[in-house]
Amino acid sequence: MLRIIEDGSGSKGNGLLTDLDELAREGARRMLVSALDAEVAEYVERHRRDRDEEGRAQVVRNGKARPRKVTLGCGTVAIAAPRVNDRRVREQFTSRILPPYMRRSPKVAEVLPVLYLRGLSTGDFREALPILLGDDASGLSPTTITRLTAVWEDEYREFRRRDLSDREYVYIWVDGIHFNIRLEEDRLCTLVMLGARADGTKELIAVEDGYRESTESWLAVLRDLKRRGMRAPVLAIGDGALGFWAAVREVWPATQQQRDWVHRMANVLDKLPKRMQPAAKRALREMMYAESRAEAEALVERFDSAYVAKYPKAVASLTRDQEYLYTHFDFPAEHWKHIRSTNVIESAFATVRLRQRVTKGAGSRTKGLTMVFKLLEMAQQRWRKLNAPQLLPLVLVGERFNDGIQETDREKTDRKVAA
Repeated sequence: MLRIIEDGSGSKGNGLLTDLDELAREGARRMLVSALDAEVAEYVERHRRDRDEEGRAQVVRNGKARPRKVTLGCGTVAIAAPRVNDRRVREQFTSRILPPYMRRSPKVAEVLPVLYLRGLSTGDFREALPILLGDDASGLSPTTITRLTAVWEDEYREFRRRDLSDREYVYIWVDGIHFNIRLEEDRLCTLVMLGARADGTKELIAVEDGYRESTESWLAVLRDLKRRGMRAPVLAIGDGALGFWAAVREVWPATQQQRDWVHRMANVLDKLPKRMQPAAKRALREMMYAESRAEAEALVERFDSAYVAKYPKAVASLTRDQEYLYTHFDFPAEHWKHIRSTNVIESAFATVRLRQRVTKGAGSRTKGLTMVFKLLEMAQQRWRKLNAPQLLPLVLVGERFNDGIQETDREKTDRKVAA
């Protein structure tokens, strides 16, 4: 047990603390007081030779300041910081541990916006923070939380203006997410693009306002990226319903296309009765994970034969732009798990949708775009590198792969002769 002795610093007097959180807060308070005393002692000792004309010390301790409450990760504690009287010209002691007017630790200031992004609404902070940080948590009103997040808008503006001429992307993933804007009737359609660089790292490229994922909206995005120096990626991955494909053919005609298998499977299953869906899903997964283009094509033909008579819409959904379902076979097999779908974006969108459900939509389109940008930027820190990144430079220079295996010199020669 920790015995607390009355010392005039806001403790509870003689007695034993049995509450674990109170023990942690008291321990943190005592360590902070010790650290502040040591900091002041070191400062005074360093300047003890500085004397005035009468031989008096220029730098001396000067009691303690009035107690102030400081919110730390373990809660809120009352601290009476030691003071220093520095009589030297244009010199002043400033604590690096507890600067003047600090009311909360930087880590607390960082975690609060994270809680907001993860789904805690500003109104909920009034109830949640006293539980997390103690009843005396200061300066943490909903207005303060909103002010802390305002800086993200400046970060988002800088993100949209950054130069892209020093970046080269091998693969890109594109998708759109729709959510409500509380003060507007029209829903916000956010167009998102992620990219994989030659070292295998994935990063956020664009977060833009669009209209129903239309071709015109995507054209505006791609032209702006090209204007800022972005070069054409080798392969683009996205849902077949996007207006992106017409736009990319105009801006980057050399970029190859891969349709998202996960979206395609969902669209096909949606056109089948529930009793048929389990068997159809197994067949579709076999196509998705086929070892070769020939195997995938044979499985599609088998599906066509089995379902076209009764469910022609499901078959038409599967075979639409069918050739773009097989593009991944022309790339390294080690990369197939990454380029067959847009799951890298979908997993990050889950957090965005959670935030929207809590807040019933952003207050404005700018706020909504900023929220998506920040959530994806945070998720970016956890994205895994692509498998076999050493193969990406080969893809970038146009090396060909047959069913995921790099072509041999003999195959290259035969292909050139046939051409």
